[in-house]
Amino acid sequence: MQYTLMHKKLPVGELEMDESSGAVAKVREIYRPEHLPLGGPADRGWLNQWWSDRTLPLDRAGVREALAALGVAGPRLLALHSWGLSLSDHYWLRPQGCGLAWEEVSFFRRPFSGDVGDALLGRPGRGGKPELRSPDAATDGFLPKRWVVLEGRPHLMKGGSPPYFQQPFNEVLASELLKRLGVPHVPYTLCWQGGRPYSLCPCLVAEDTELVTAWQVMGTGKKDNRTSLYQHFLARCEALGAGDLTARLDEMLVLDY
Repeated sequence: MQYTLMHKKLPVGELEMDESSGAVAKVREIYRPEHLPLGGPADRGWLNQWWSDRTLPLDRAGVREALAALGVAGPRLLALHSWGLSLSDHYWLRPQGCGLAWEEVSFFRRPFSGDVGDALLGRPGRGGKPELRSPDAATDGFLPKRWVVLEGRPHLMKGGSPPYFQQPFNEVLASELLKRLGVPHVPYTLCWQGGRPYSLCPCLVAEDTELVTAWQVMGTGKKDNRTSLYQHFLARCEALGAGDLTARLDEMLVLDY
């Protein structure tokens, strides 16, 4: 299967995807290396790592059962049904010979199905063939989660782990602490579905912003043995033009503690 790796409206390169696994089988050509996902070289190994990191982890509870219910063999193949689109960034995979445009596929602009999210939370389908185009195919992490639209804006709904399902309460408490400390943050609220608690937060990015993880930032330069991860991360942020983020990083480290 041949795809063009797209960064919003810009073609970045040509990829060959394995039909049985959905993995990157070959990097045929790179047009715009400056628009590749941050943190690695323009090779098959890095792009496969990036692609795997944006799909469902098989060790999340219920994922294997959800894939079986949806009739899809694996997480990367499920993500391809949505062209690899996410609500965290603007990358996607356009099938070769397909005339699709960003405006036609973006989940920031277009509605999406709840079938994948329902399956991931262990809820029975509506009957018939499920609609697989959903940003839920590109949510990583161990905890159960799905996207919902509230008041016209995507919100991430995230559950907890048994036996106490405590994590949603922790998210809301952390949000309240940040509010009282005057630290910029994404607000969390609590909701209940099926007798279980879930946290809700609005999508923290939009069509003019993207999430770049600290792990990706640290991958833009080699760390020597005399430098801590903390120092390396701050140095890479400065090198990338983000300025001195020491105060902001320290705020988050204190809160995490």
